[in-house]
Amino acid sequence: MAHEVNFDGLIGPSHNYGGLSDGNLASAANAGDIANPREAALQGLEKMRMLIAHGLVQGVLPPLPRPNFDLLVSAGFGGTDAQIIEAASRTAPGLLKAAYSASSMWSANAATVSPSADTRDGRLHLTTANLSTMLHRAQEHPDTTASLISIFSNDEKFAVHGALPMHPDFSDEGAANHVRLCSSHGEEGVELFVYGREAGESTIGFPSRQSKLASESVARGHGLKSNRCVFIRQSRAAIDAGAFHNDVVSVGALDTLFFHELAFEDRNGALDAIRRASSGLFDFKPVMVPLAEVPIEDAIRAYLFNSQLLKMPEEDRLVLVAPTETENTESTRAYCERLVESNGPIGKVIYADVRQSMRNGGGPACLRLRVVMTDDEIDACHQGVLMDEETIDELQEVVRRTYRDRLAPADLADPLFANECREAREALLGVLDLEGLC
Repeated sequence: MAHEVNFDGLIGPSHNYGGLSDGNLASAANAGDIANPREAALQGLEKMRMLIAHGLVQGVLPPLPRPNFDLLVSAGFGGTDAQIIEAASRTAPGLLKAAYSASSMWSANAATVSPSADTRDGRLHLTTANLSTMLHRAQEHPDTTASLISIFSNDEKFAVHGALPMHPDFSDEGAANHVRLCSSHGEEGVELFVYGREAGESTIGFPSRQSKLASESVARGHGLKSNRCVFIRQSRAAIDAGAFHNDVVSVGALDTLFFHELAFEDRNGALDAIRRASSGLFDFKPVMVPLAEVPIEDAIRAYLFNSQLLKMPEEDRLVLVAPTETENTESTRAYCERLVESNGPIGKVIYADVRQSMRNGGGPACLRLRVVMTDDEIDACHQGVLMDEETIDELQEVVRRTYRDRLAPADLADPLFANECREAREALLGVLDLEGLC
């Protein structure tokens, strides 16, 4: 039997509103505001607890080491840790904000994942995203790869690939631009790779963060069948409206793709390609949200599609776990009400409070990396990252004890804060039995 295991990013103690992400409207709008790292981490853990209560398998990815002193040293800063932070805060505050970025919390960008049912060698494959478009994210991949290797260390069952070359032609943002459709999690599926530009193509306006070459390279590296892969171009209109990743305008699960009318450049061509790729495997069910019912601006502001679309054991139809902002936006709330009342494949909407993440531009879907795993693969992975009520309680105790409840970008200049972040992360890794990552 196979399960979709959601590995959520455990929000780190340096969560702040630095406004570092070009094209992310929420990040830009809240830049400089006071963040609450403690509340952010507790909200994320409560979402995990809710999904466990619904009978789902839940994992976690630890926060990365912050501040990233390697980045600051590479930029020419030297001396003690305190001296490095003092000099960087005085002469390169933007670089210091990048070094403290907690953006690894959005684990949908950690990697792209292909389950063993889809790969030629019968192993589960993960390719770490290089995130090369943004400096504050481009620094993540070495530590992310180390975390994935620690968790998926059994080479007979797992293959962890390092990031693609750090060049714009290979720009890769991970599972936020990838959807897998199937009849059931353990059966062969169709993998959708959504890209914003071709290699070598320049863009005007907000950056197109995923290249087609990167998507094709990941598919090749994972040993996927070409007739079961679909490469879809995201619409320029969606990117310019603030859909910096495909998961801001589209989400899929099992045989269902839930998407906005403006999600794809050639919508009809994309849907036809999915139907051809899924032929003989399952009956594809597209659910399109019309522009006339939900303006693209509302869809992005409310993060209707940056939701988790899940098959819960007690439900006959799929369940959408949406942010509370979706409920608080008139057009998206009304659409969700009509969605549930219909006889379509999505039968329930649950609203989750992840406001701290949302204010930095990440909803429920950003916070998780979907990894389809068989029972044997679950048993073979590192058990310390698989969540239960007791482990969530332990992690929350660490968060309450070590995280600040108020953090402004200016506070990053405090050398003592670096020690707080290190001590908090070490305590979290202790709970997860991942001390080797310290």
